[in-house]
Amino acid sequence: MARFNTRSTRPRVTSPVRSTGDTARNHQGAVGHLRDSRSELFLLAVANFVSQETHHEDSEARDTRFATLVRTLAVEDPEWTAGLLRWLRDEGRMRTAAVVGAAEYVKARLDAGAVDGPSNRQVVDSVLLRADEPGELLGYWTSRYGRAVPKPVKRGIADAVRRLYNGRALLKYDTASKGYRFGDVLNLVHAAPDPAKPWQGDLFRYALDRRHHPEDAVAPASDRTLTAHRELMAVPVAERRAVITGPGGADRLAEAGMTWEALAGWLQGPMDAAAWEAVIPSMGAMALVRNLRNFDEAGVGDEVAAGVAARISDPAAVAASRQFPFRYLAAYQHAPSLRWAYPLEQALGHSLGNVPALPGRTLVLVDRSGSMWSPLSDRSQLNRADAAAVFGAALALRAADADLVEFGTSSAAVPYRRGESVLKILERFGNLGGTDTVRAVRRHYRGHGRVLIVTDEQASFTYYGDATEGVPPTVPVYTWNLAGYRVGHAPAGSDNRHTFGGLSDAAFRMVPLLEAGRSADWPWNR
Repeated sequence: MARFNTRSTRPRVTSPVRSTGDTARNHQGAVGHLRDSRSELFLLAVANFVSQETHHEDSEARDTRFATLVRTLAVEDPEWTAGLLRWLRDEGRMRTAAVVGAAEYVKARLDAGAVDGPSNRQVVDSVLLRADEPGELLGYWTSRYGRAVPKPVKRGIADAVRRLYNGRALLKYDTASKGYRFGDVLNLVHAAPDPAKPWQGDLFRYALDRRHHPEDAVAPASDRTLTAHRELMAVPVAERRAVITGPGGADRLAEAGMTWEALAGWLQGPMDAAAWEAVIPSMGAMALVRNLRNFDEAGVGDEVAAGVAARISDPAAVAASRQFPFRYLAAYQHAPSLRWAYPLEQALGHSLGNVPALPGRTLVLVDRSGSMWSPLSDRSQLNRADAAAVFGAALALRAADADLVEFGTSSAAVPYRRGESVLKILERFGNLGGTDTVRAVRRHYRGHGRVLIVTDEQASFTYYGDATEGVPPTVPVYTWNLAGYRVGHAPAGSDNRHTFGGLSDAAFRMVPLLEAGRSADWPWNR
């Protein structure tokens, strides 16, 4: 009789976030499962906005835990840590965490005298993808470790400066509000111009003059954007509104690299409909999304609004913007006009492009407990509860047959119809108090082929046990952690129990992979 070679035999698969087998108390006092250092750092990094408090962890404790994990792994496992930081800034879309992580990586390796693995210079360069980030890294380093900046940091920043500094970037990011202006960065890291960019030498000199001798700074003629900007700035204040609202006004703003923020100051008057309509053609997709309310309040015309709607809902524009799905939810909640509702719904759908169409029956559980309601950051009114609901609703809509459930102290099915709007389904979710994951799973699991739980994993101390124990061991359970706390609610990494993390939909790529019998690796190794 065959014992192993049967039609039901499936290969044993593993996923990268793994439990150690040890337990500890979570922030609610419940017994949970500890993860290895790489898993803990990954889950924290993909949800860490840095210097932001969460419901259970203040900003200082959270930042210290992040820095400690990076410093430890930078020495113990530099290849993995460098890969995480590079991916975190790029596909992971976590800008500040990557910058802080790179600084801590270098500091730890210099202190330890480590020479193996990726160079400090390469790691610094890899996390700087926007022209204001060299100054960000310098600001973090000097505030934490003083003004003595080591050579690897200087050289990595200099490499990034040669990639990122141009006239348009200077106009956008070299502002008086910055502690480190472009000229300060150039002075500190001694960056030489890129030989392949003959105009960059003039640009660097101009950046230095703007910082140290602004009264004598003259935009170089070799940079068309700076030249156009200089000409625009020379227009008398009384004539400026007529210039931009007249023939070719929108083109002049675009050629001069004029952002909407700079335009408001340049006009020295209100941003009325005509001003917005002149600058809208040169605005990026996410700048448009963030200003929908302003367009309505200024009375931007329907024809222009239709063009904005087409741009923000374009699949290529959504992909290029590399924004989290919840950014579109924020715009939907704060834009007063219904003319933006459908374009934002489309954009949200495009941003959730990794959500798989799962076959069979699926149970989707969304955590709506109190700890999920803290803001994602101090600049955002959005919270993890709504992010979880968006992801859960998208999963249910895409699946062949799904039961969508919200849970906290109690739990309940969330009704939805095939083809319905994710944003409309979101309105049916509530605030359900504590976190009884165990009871929610037991109550709603009815022979489903898989279970997905979107949560912060912080069950209340009155509710104890493995959150997945109500599901047979032959059925996969996928936990999607949105907060990055240290203690998990179930084992992970093998035996049909897997944990993902983050505030983007990238984690969904692992589900079909695991169900196809293939082990999942870290996202930068796929």
